[in-house]
Amino acid sequence: MSKTFMGVRLRKLRAERGMTQVALAHALGLSPSYLNQLEQNQRPLTVAVLLKISRTLGVDVQQFSEDEEARLVSSMRDALADNPGGETVALPELREVASQMPAVARALLALHRRHQEAMERLEIMAAELGDGRGGELTHTRPMPFEAVRDFFFANKNHFEQLDLAAEKLAGEARGHGGPLSEWLLLRLMKQHGVRVVPTEDDAVDSQRRYDPTSRVLHLSGSLEPGQQAFQLATQLALLEQTQAIESLVESANFGDGPTHALARIGLANYFASAMLLPYGIFLKAAETLRYDIDLLARRFGVGFETVCHRLSSMQRPGAPGVPFFFIRVDRAGNISKRQSATHFHFSKTGGTCPLWNVYEAFAQPGRVLRQLARMPDGRTYLWVARTVSHGQRGFASASKTFSIGLGCDIRHASRLIYAKGLDLTDQEVPTPIGMGCKVCERVACPQRAFPFIGRALDVNENESRFTPYAVADA
Repeated sequence: MSKTFMGVRLRKLRAERGMTQVALAHALGLSPSYLNQLEQNQRPLTVAVLLKISRTLGVDVQQFSEDEEARLVSSMRDALADNPGGETVALPELREVASQMPAVARALLALHRRHQEAMERLEIMAAELGDGRGGELTHTRPMPFEAVRDFFFANKNHFEQLDLAAEKLAGEARGHGGPLSEWLLLRLMKQHGVRVVPTEDDAVDSQRRYDPTSRVLHLSGSLEPGQQAFQLATQLALLEQTQAIESLVESANFGDGPTHALARIGLANYFASAMLLPYGIFLKAAETLRYDIDLLARRFGVGFETVCHRLSSMQRPGAPGVPFFFIRVDRAGNISKRQSATHFHFSKTGGTCPLWNVYEAFAQPGRVLRQLARMPDGRTYLWVARTVSHGQRGFASASKTFSIGLGCDIRHASRLIYAKGLDLTDQEVPTPIGMGCKVCERVACPQRAFPFIGRALDVNENESRFTPYAVADA
């Protein structure tokens, strides 16, 4: 834990409980003068004092987490990037707000979301009235997949109730002694009267289709054993975890049917992943194998992507794994999956960074690539990336190819096999990358595609490459 000054937050906690400085100092076993120095940011909040605060006031230590602060900073930067022409707020100022006044930061983000929704309603009204202004209004409501992605991110990609329920069922399945898919088939039939029918209909782009009237579950016959078990577990979650899933979705208050339905599927998939890779057993194996993704995939009979996805959700209170960030991109840079157990995320504005190794992976298909990368805020990450392909049904048919990226803060890198041979202390080793050109402050970047929105353009000299007539070798 670095030197962390939390005076404003500490004063707020004390005021909420109606305590004087003397009373709180006595409760914490500190001198009043020392507590006063903490509240005035003259002394940093140490781990020992933080634990005392947690025990005495019943405060979640996560409220003082550096990762939580970084998440707020990243979200505020995104919100400000969505306001071109507005006043530029420097990164140190954003950090100050996130660290000292997190409630203010969350309120500002809530206002930004409401502003986006109001602009969407205005756009709809303009279109209906035909006043020609619809094209000028660029703020739109998030797409359902974006809203669900934000929902998972806000929960750090971990849902304790579903995880525990899945782990319990996985234990019952292990007692059966056979393959998990066989146990799932029997449970669906005995408990729910659901019959599973394989289908070879290539025209259907769905691996699982359930008919509630006939209680027939259609599964693609081309599924691998691990994929089949995943789809069976997903259907079981939709039948047995309805109340838990609905409670989580309702708490998000999405406000529209498609997003609500997509969130239900996402949570059912989460349950299925937790059944195939039960928390306790999987975490123990991951730590033993030093998070070797290929070895974990072989041991549990699943794919590279499934292991990476599950690793990004291992944040059970009291027994956390390495906090990972998981991402799936295609060759065009489209992000189809993005889950995080940590603060890291790329911007929604201005694309991602071409210097990131998830794009280099396409040039070396099937090979695991690693990269130490440093963000503009000074944080350094260890990234692992590899391509995965699936879906090809025969000669000349198209297949799906993605690059899978799994990253963690460098302070956790020594726990990973992928750090072997890397100098984690050399400041010259990490590749400088950013969150996207429009929100990246790096000036001397050879791959910059757009100017940083927080810096005025020098159209006569430095930024000439952004004009329509810029020449590649000029």
